[in-house]
Amino acid sequence: MRDPYEVLGVQRNASAAEIKSAFRKLAKKHHPDANKNDPKAAGRFAEVNSANEIVGDEDKRKQFDRGEIDAEGKPRFQGFPGGGGAGRAGGPGGFEYSFRGGGPGAGGGGFEDILNSMFGGAAGGVRGGRGGAGARTFEYDAPSAPDLDLSVALNVSLEESVHGGEKRIRLPTGKELNVRIPKGVTAGQQVRLKGQGESAPGHPPGDVLITLNIAPHPVFKVDGDNLRADLPITLYEAVLGAKVRVPTLDGAVELSIPKNTTSGRTFRLKGKGMPKAKGTAGDLFIAVRIALPDGSDAELEALMEKWRSQHPYNPRSGME
Repeated sequence: MRDPYEVLGVQRNASAAEIKSAFRKLAKKHHPDANKNDPKAAGRFAEVNSANEIVGDEDKRKQFDRGEIDAEGKPRFQGFPGGGGAGRAGGPGGFEYSFRGGGPGAGGGGFEDILNSMFGGAAGGVRGGRGGAGARTFEYDAPSAPDLDLSVALNVSLEESVHGGEKRIRLPTGKELNVRIPKGVTAGQQVRLKGQGESAPGHPPGDVLITLNIAPHPVFKVDGDNLRADLPITLYEAVLGAKVRVPTLDGAVELSIPKNTTSGRTFRLKGKGMPKAKGTAGDLFIAVRIALPDGSDAELEALMEKWRSQHPYNPRSGME
């Protein structure tokens, strides 16, 4: 993975507020819901999330800046503990080792051979140079580890995001897995499957990073912790009043429609919205819409003509 500062487009001395602002802008720009025709959007979105997991966390950011972890949050090699050799970081991608001591083997190529046999000549290079009397300094270029993680996007329904569940997903490798969806997930949240990524000889298997997208719901619209929905009612229900069934995330409930209800009137169902912390929930707002029967109805038209002549009124008065 690229340097997280580069991914977020911020300087290494950026403040926490600047990092947070940059992350929000990029997450909004690359969110899969906003780029449905771009198959690479999910990968960019996952990369932005991963970068924020490093530099957006105060402790991980300090560890990364000190070179203790890499851009994926994995520990970096810090040198050999103990012994006569002293190790120190030699810049990105390399470590520098100093070997001090006398004797016949101190000034020859034996130490290069030892390092090469330990690390493998094909895996990295060892360069030697004399750093003064009785001392030689060797620099080892550590090979970069392959990126074995897989990033995929998964659409879940609104009900699944609230109640949790299990879905089957097909990876780019062709492998299929069952994924548990935790309760209360939000759009953009990630699920990590340890060790289910790609594999390479001599390296532990990578992970699968699943970015969750909440699919649009045919009835409800999410408004923060609340839900909103339109409820069609008949003309006679609006005039005479009625009790109608209303869908919620927990099953249908009964709503009383008062007499002479105007189209657009909104009713609030407390606690029937999105779940919140501590077991509470937002509200469900139901806006009624008067729906006329399909097609023409001669009897209804005659009734309305009679009503128009006997009971005229102008609901748009005062708008001009």
